[in-house]
Amino acid sequence: MVVAHDIFEMEIKRVFLIGFMGSGKSTLGRRLSTEMGWPFSDLDDLFEKKYQTTIENYFKTFGEEAFRKAEQQVLQEVLNEDKIIIATGGGTPCFYDNMEQMNAHGLSIYLKLSVNTLAQRLGGRRQVRPLVKGKSGEELINFITEKLAEREHHYEKANVVVDAEVLGVEGYIKIIEASGSLME
Repeated sequence: MVVAHDIFEMEIKRVFLIGFMGSGKSTLGRRLSTEMGWPFSDLDDLFEKKYQTTIENYFKTFGEEAFRKAEQQVLQEVLNEDKIIIATGGGTPCFYDNMEQMNAHGLSIYLKLSVNTLAQRLGGRRQVRPLVKGKSGEELINFITEKLAEREHHYEKANVVVDAEVLGVEGYIKIIEASGSLME
């Protein structure tokens, strides 16, 4: 399943990968970077580099509102970069006008996955994510279901919504190419 919203022939300077944690944004971003020859940036990594701390520590120290404002600033900085693939944090599209900014400055692609697939991926992670730390089984499924219900209407504003369970890298490249001309 691929659903395109507001796609028009545009010069694509940036590709934003959005979706819930565990949806494969960073993995796909690295693979697209290799295939397209564009650099890849993970917004979470850029945040941690800029603020010299982990997101978890920043969140604990300053709270969610301060984190979301700082995250928005990091997003604004990548809007000035050309020919780049960006994996956003799972909550990035859900605050302020971030989703609108991404759509205005590039092609946004929502990697949509089922709750069960996300639970499998997040439950089996060696790297523990702060929001799901200590959660497993039904508790994890309930958490994902609740958070996804809060966030999905933001994710659905992406230029393209993709069933990430069935599409490979080549499919994403075809979608990107069909959405406009790539910046030379």
